[in-house]
Amino acid sequence: MVMTHSTDSPPASFDLKTYLSDRKLRVEAALDASLPVKYPETIYESMRYSLMAGGKRLRPILCLATCDLMGGTEAMAMPTACALEMVHTMSLIHDDLPAMDNDDYRRGKLTNHKVFGDDVAILAGDALLTYAFEYVATQTRDVPAERILRVVAALGRAVGAEGLVGGQVVDLASEGNADVTVETLDFIHLHKTGALLEVSVTSGAVLAGADDAAIATLSDYAQRIGLAFQIVDDVLDITATSEELGKSAGKDLKAQKATYPSLWGIDESRRRAQRLIDEAKAAVDSFGSGAQPLMALADYIVARTH
Repeated sequence: MVMTHSTDSPPASFDLKTYLSDRKLRVEAALDASLPVKYPETIYESMRYSLMAGGKRLRPILCLATCDLMGGTEAMAMPTACALEMVHTMSLIHDDLPAMDNDDYRRGKLTNHKVFGDDVAILAGDALLTYAFEYVATQTRDVPAERILRVVAALGRAVGAEGLVGGQVVDLASEGNADVTVETLDFIHLHKTGALLEVSVTSGAVLAGADDAAIATLSDYAQRIGLAFQIVDDVLDITATSEELGKSAGKDLKAQKATYPSLWGIDESRRRAQRLIDEAKAAVDSFGSGAQPLMALADYIVARTH
C-alpha cells in the first residue's frame, strides 16, 4: 500500500533552527525518561553520563522526520528514535576507548572511560546497545508487529558486522596504510557512519507504513548524506579546534588514518560533500513540500562547524 505523505508540511520559509530546537527538546525529554537510575547505580550513571551529554541528536530527528513525512506520528517513532541515539552513544563510548581511538574528550566533557574506567565504559556501551533493542520491542505502540520486527532487524544489521562494526574493523586495519583507496574509504564510512544514519532515515518510514519504493528513495538519500557527513567530519578534524569540536582535533592525522582530505585536499573534499548533498536533496524532491525538513537537514550536515 502506498502511504499518503503527511499533510502537516512545513511552510515554504522553513525555519530549520526552530525545527531542530523543538525536536531536540522532545528527544531529550524522551531519552531522560527512558533511562532512570536504579541498582546497580554505577552502570546506569555511566550509561546516562554519555546518553545525556548533548550532541546534535541528528539520528533521532531524522527518524521522526521520515515518520512524519510518511504519515506517521511522533509517538510511533519516538522509541526507535531513542534507541538510535542509544546505539550511537554506545559507538562513541567504545570508539573513545584506549584500544580504539583513545580520546579523552567527547562533546566537551571527559569521555566515559576517563570518568568511570575502561571496564565500566565497555559495559555501559554493551548495556546501551542491548537496551536499544529492548526499548524498540517493548515501547513502540500502535504499530503492527511486522513493522517493529523489520526495524529491529535493520538496526541489527546497521550496527553489526555488516554495518558499523564491519566499518570499524576495516578502519582499524587501514591505519598507517598509505595505499588506502577511495573505494576502501567509502566502504569504511558507508558502514561505520552511514549504516546507522541510513537506518535512522528508513526506520521512521517503515514504522509509518511506507512502501518499498519510498523506503528505497529514502535509503538513497541517507547513503549520500552519510558520506557527506563523514567528508565534513574529516575536513573539520583539520580545520576546527578541539574547543569547537568538543573532542580532540587532528586525531586522524596523528593516528595516520586515511581521510578524504588526505586523498583529495580540503577544497575538493568540500566540493564533493556539496555534490552528495545536492544529489540527496534531488532524491527526495519527489516527496514535495513535506520533504523540506530532510532537505534542510542535508544542508545542515554540509554547513555545520562541529
